[in-house]
Amino acid sequence: MRAVRDLPAPPASVVADGAPASGRYAGRIAHIDWRELSGSFRRSAVWRRFHHKRWQYLGLGNEAVFIGLAIVDVGWTCTAFAYVFDRKNKRLLADWSQDGLPGLQCQLSDAPVTGAWAWFRGLGAHLSFEHQAPDCMQVKVKTSGLNLELEIDLSAAAPWLLAMGAIGTGGVAHATQKSSALPVRGQVQVQGQTFALDDAWASIDSSNGLLARNTDWRWACAHRPDVGFNLQNGYFGGNENALWLNGELIPLGAARFEFDAQQPLKPWRVSTDDGLLDLSFSPEGARQQNRNLLIAASQYIQPIGTFSGWVKPATDAAPYAVSDLLGVTEDHRSTW
Repeated sequence: MRAVRDLPAPPASVVADGAPASGRYAGRIAHIDWRELSGSFRRSAVWRRFHHKRWQYLGLGNEAVFIGLAIVDVGWTCTAFAYVFDRKNKRLLADWSQDGLPGLQCQLSDAPVTGAWAWFRGLGAHLSFEHQAPDCMQVKVKTSGLNLELEIDLSAAAPWLLAMGAIGTGGVAHATQKSSALPVRGQVQVQGQTFALDDAWASIDSSNGLLARNTDWRWACAHRPDVGFNLQNGYFGGNENALWLNGELIPLGAARFEFDAQQPLKPWRVSTDDGLLDLSFSPEGARQQNRNLLIAASQYIQPIGTFSGWVKPATDAAPYAVSDLLGVTEDHRSTW
């Protein structure tokens, strides 16, 4: 049974009476358009051009590999990355990234998952997310040494999370659409090896907001059919914190991240202040990138590993044991 706990269906628009339609919702929204913001939320077209940030992220994995893909439009530039992490040998088999010009080398739809599409075309590289049918997303990556083709079933998961809200301290508003475990068909070829992905589980993060120039966050995400979660601590507060447990979508409280930022491959602990989630994270490896372009900078690390501990659907419920749940954490600071 697919169920939702205390979360309404998404509104028709991300804007209500000139303000962000703040809240957490269960389901998918058709379109994200911030142009109807008014009053204290209104900004000039020039400001919106440089502060409108959109990204499409896909994480998927099985016992052999974990794969992370993203296309990011930050307004004045865009970037894309694709990595493949070998879990047996604990090393990156591929770690590709490239920058480009928005509109010319990349585009992202404002339809987050309903009819969504996103593409990046760079020097010797192509990455795309495209709907082939209402509930089927096709993902392709072609770079030097990396060839990936996937089909993702968007209909078979537990309810999607939609989170929207105002952003303070230099930003205006943000909306993000998250999935739980999505079934995958396809394969990846990398460094002369072929990995079948038909037993992998994927999760999608489609985000769209008018964000501050300086933005930082800690994030954790892991999914399989019986249990999954999404946690963030940073610019969006606890708006997108949620647990999926046996098909039920459950909102979570504020997230706590306990880790050594100087040694991020040591164990982490993630928990929520409502007492519904308490997990340890054991990193197997990481993808990281530190960049300073004078007018912009980014410090980023995304450890890959497994979560163990417990979650609960309610404070008075018995704990549900979690072990070897594959996922990622992230520590990210951007000047963009």
